[in-house]
Amino acid sequence: MATRKTTRPRTTKAAAAPDSSSRTSSSVDEMLLAALERGDDSFQTGRYLATFKEGAMDAGAKPFAAAQGMRVADARDFADQAVAMENVADADAVVFPAIGVALIGGDAARARGMTAAAEVPADSNIASIDPEYFVFSDGVSNAYFRTLDAGTGSPNPGEYLRGFLRAAETIARDLGGAVPAPALQGEEQALALGATWGLIACNVPPGSRSGSGIKVAVLDTGLDLGHPDFAGRTIVSATFVGQPVQDLHSHGTHCIGTSCGPKSPAGSTPRYGIAYRAAIYAGKVLSNSGSSVGGSVLAGMNWAIVNKCDVISMSLGSPRTPVQPYYTAAGQSALNNGLLMIAAAGNDAGSTGAPANSPTIMSVAAVDTNLIPATFSDFGKVEISGPGVNIFSSVPRPTRYGYKSGTSMATPHVAGCAALWAETSATLRGMVLWNKLLQAAKSLSSPASRVGSGLVQAP
Repeated sequence: MATRKTTRPRTTKAAAAPDSSSRTSSSVDEMLLAALERGDDSFQTGRYLATFKEGAMDAGAKPFAAAQGMRVADARDFADQAVAMENVADADAVVFPAIGVALIGGDAARARGMTAAAEVPADSNIASIDPEYFVFSDGVSNAYFRTLDAGTGSPNPGEYLRGFLRAAETIARDLGGAVPAPALQGEEQALALGATWGLIACNVPPGSRSGSGIKVAVLDTGLDLGHPDFAGRTIVSATFVGQPVQDLHSHGTHCIGTSCGPKSPAGSTPRYGIAYRAAIYAGKVLSNSGSSVGGSVLAGMNWAIVNKCDVISMSLGSPRTPVQPYYTAAGQSALNNGLLMIAAAGNDAGSTGAPANSPTIMSVAAVDTNLIPATFSDFGKVEISGPGVNIFSSVPRPTRYGYKSGTSMATPHVAGCAALWAETSATLRGMVLWNKLLQAAKSLSSPASRVGSGLVQAP
């Protein structure tokens, strides 16, 4: 795990103590409980994210510390810029220089008129100030987001939030004792020797590529670091949610298994991994309850870019959220550095959620075994599709393997195939790699708004 340098943000002016639920160091649980108490079903945390104009990061961050007397923590004060949010102490803002974004505590922002409602001067180095939203794995979404308002047929975010909190509180109690068994979906039986239907549909098994020399970052709930299928692999990890990288949820281990799992698992286990020799960068941006906030996701994005991860896979999102400038800036920074961000479209059978709805991030929809759109898969802004129904992959011990469904499962299929393509040529990076994936996709009969250019294919 990354360690923090001894440098601390310099305080230039005393500031009022921020509300405990909207500090830059606040935990996800604190912010969720505060949202519930205030009856807020907007999915906003109460904090803000400032996106700087391209190339204006350093000049734009200075007013935080100087003119406004804001205490600022910088990701560069942490090794590899793996900023531990719980260790930023009383900082009013946290700067992520690789993506040109700063997280601002709620009270600090309101005291200085730096909220989403404020008009940003045309000559400012800041392009926009926007609310921070809660973020969830689609495992949480599958369980709770389909709670409906009586008689309306529309999702009820308030009930979703309440349902999630009940789950989060249960997990928090469980973590005080024995490690809980991971929650799995689908069948548990072993498959015959061979490969999963998803890998076969993506034409992975016949290929000779392994992802060797390619860095794949998976920003999720972490990884079961002791899983035998990953023994001997190059694994770099960091956490951005104040919990160890060890995955107590199962979502992250499943996604890493699909994108980067082994070619030949032991025994009768079928091949379920694509880029089996890629270097794995496991960024824990979702807690063990499958929840997070935009600031933690951005911290992970910043870290992945600093570490020059060729492919950055994100099976997470904020449902029914507008395009957010801070995610767009992160995606553009990745492309500018020859890297590619890929994200799940979402699972509420509605319009693509954030961050996948940003124009600089590749959005992935899910198809079933008949290669038609999964009923849950979001639509609209979709670039490509991947297998996303009844997907077999790794999960934390002692179970080791299980099935899941979602655009979260489709996304690592695309990420793994992207790593294989990147291995074929040093020129296939960033936007060139994006275009290659779309060009090579298998054409499907469904409209582009549902499946994009088609089903991702391996080289």
